Formats: sequence, structure tokens, C-alpha cells
Amino acid sequence: MKKHSISIEGHRTSISLEDAFWNGLQHIARERDVSLQSLIREIDEARTAGLTDLPSENLSSAIRVMVLRYYQQESGAAR
Repeated sequence: MKKHSISIEGHRTSISLEDAFWNGLQHIARERDVSLQSLIREIDEARTAGLTDLPSENLSSAIRVMVLRYYQQESGAAR
């Protein structure tokens, strides 16, 4: 597990993620043609506003769930 420092809306924060989830997050950002920071901000806004069923307790958990769901959808679409 590694800590990654990012800035969201001008506030510095750190996210602890396993390499597999960090790599998955980077892949999703590339696929969507958005910056990594923009994707993380989108996840953070959705979880704090209660717009999704992503875990609202912490950003790292919300990222893990989002990455997992992305790959679940991808594997389902390939079948």
C-alpha cells in the first residue's frame, strides 16, 4: 500500500491505495480522457454529496469500489 498526495479543490490530501487500484484508477482516467485529479475529484464529490452508493466514510474506499465496479462492468461487457 502506498500513500499518494493529491490536491482537491485546493486542499492537499493523501490517499492510501494498493498499486493495483492506483493503476486501475490511472487506466480509467486515460480511458475517459480526463486527468487523474479530475477523476478523483469526481469520485470525491459523488461520495460526499450522496449521489451514489459509494462508501462515504473515506475517499480511498470509494476509489476502490469505483475501480472494482468499472472492471466488473468491463468484464461483463466482454461476454
